[in-house]
Amino acid sequence: MSKKLLHFVRARWRKWLLEELWMEDYIRAGMKVGEGCSIQPGVVFDYSHCWLIRIGNHVTIAPEAYLLAHDASSKPAVGSTRIGTVIIEDYAFIGARAIIMPGVSVGREAIVAAGSVVTKSVQARTIVAGNPAKPIGSVEEYAGKLGLLTETAIYYDVSYTLGGRITAGKKEEMFRVLAEGTNAGFVK
Repeated sequence: MSKKLLHFVRARWRKWLLEELWMEDYIRAGMKVGEGCSIQPGVVFDYSHCWLIRIGNHVTIAPEAYLLAHDASSKPAVGSTRIGTVIIEDYAFIGARAIIMPGVSVGREAIVAAGSVVTKSVQARTIVAGNPAKPIGSVEEYAGKLGLLTETAIYYDVSYTLGGRITAGKKEEMFRVLAEGTNAGFVK
């Protein structure tokens, strides 16, 4: 049996056995996802109200982020669950383990830092971080800092990635060079 077929059968078996939700399940239930998005493993979408979630084009959502369209913490106080839309505009970046709460829009090209809890909308090209998330800078400021960093940084090609089948030797080389140097590098 080919590896591709075996992978397909395993994946379908896991979905059935573990009752996993796949992107197609969310979309079938009404969630909208644009083109060219990179949604990493472990991202949790609020299935109970996923039709209130809209994700633009070329959005990146890092591992284990949460997008919540309902908040049941209001139920003891007012007897009802609070709901709201979650809108992630084009080219936004949501960091690992960030939580986006109901009623929040993340503007075009905005960056939400890893671990942030976003309770208020984020303007376009703004960087937010923390719990609760607060603006810490602009994409322009960040690009300026990165520009200075890129002048002295080390660049690695695709052969230094898992997709490029990085070798054990290249892994050690990359670690050694980054640990001994400025600890900054980039992969193209």
